[in-house]
Amino acid sequence: MMLDSEAAALLKQAATYLREVLAVEAELRPLKPSAELPYHLQDAYAWAQFDLLGHHCVVFTPKDADKFPLAEVRRHVDQIAKLESNALPVLLLPVLSSFQRRHLIEQHVAFIVPGNQLYLPQLALDLREYFRQRRSTTAGETLSPSTQALLICALLSHPWQEAWRAGDDAERMGYTAMTVSRAMRELQAAGLVSVEVTGRIRQVRFTKPPGETWQSAQPLLKSPVRRVVWVDRQCTPPPDALPAGASALAARSMLADPPAPVWAVSVAGWRQAQTGGALPLPESAPGSMAWQIWRYGPRLLPQGSGQKDSVDPLSLIMSLSEDRDERVQLALDELRESLSWPLAPG
Repeated sequence: MMLDSEAAALLKQAATYLREVLAVEAELRPLKPSAELPYHLQDAYAWAQFDLLGHHCVVFTPKDADKFPLAEVRRHVDQIAKLESNALPVLLLPVLSSFQRRHLIEQHVAFIVPGNQLYLPQLALDLREYFRQRRSTTAGETLSPSTQALLICALLSHPWQEAWRAGDDAERMGYTAMTVSRAMRELQAAGLVSVEVTGRIRQVRFTKPPGETWQSAQPLLKSPVRRVVWVDRQCTPPPDALPAGASALAARSMLADPPAPVWAVSVAGWRQAQTGGALPLPESAPGSMAWQIWRYGPRLLPQGSGQKDSVDPLSLIMSLSEDRDERVQLALDELRESLSWPLAPG
């Protein structure tokens, strides 16, 4: 069975993606679907097959992505599984919206989006692109916490086409001129900003739009959370604390509030709380709350720039990116798309 050029290219991308994320060779081969499969399904999809971790997989990809029958795909999967004996049906798509992703996951439909996500629940596999990026980053290759904080502040509160006065943000955040100079060197070395000096005036500009800058910076970033301590709910969070983790995500999405409130505090804030009598509990217990001790202060954005009564959305995404809870990841996808410059879905 011959494949059109678009389907053949997508299959090649899928094979490369499987090799990169699973370190296995999966030869995707054209497939003629069962003759008993309804003609409209035979014609609606391009078909292929491959073997993965001892399982035979039947791949089907819509010939017309604009007419992808999302509401019918679960029924199509059942029909394919019934006729293709002992095979796992896998939907292959070039792109996927958060709404489509949510529906497919809720319906337990296996799918692959090359370069983005692999979801094979029957094989207990759910790999997202940003998981792989996070694991490949070493400490020596990451931005310093202050540089990361300044970058996030700039992306969320400054027009990217205009010159960025990093010193103004740094002063508000308590950073020194030396810290600003180091941050500019790090960002320039990473190719994220250009720095022009005219006399004593330094002009800093982003080299790409915010969304592209954020994606380029991913391998250089770390979760803001250094460690988590549990404290009694009678303890008052320090002045710089903000709701974080699942608490902050619940405030920004349909996710339910977690059983124990989650707060982000700076290292200085934690020390201040300890001076005031706050003691860490050995583990979570009824009536306790989680305090995330952050690598940088959680209050990054200036007043009036969209800072809600919780941590900023970019730090929040990084803090929860490796949480394996499906509901959390779906809520994060919604958060990404809610930004004025939507991030690529995980």
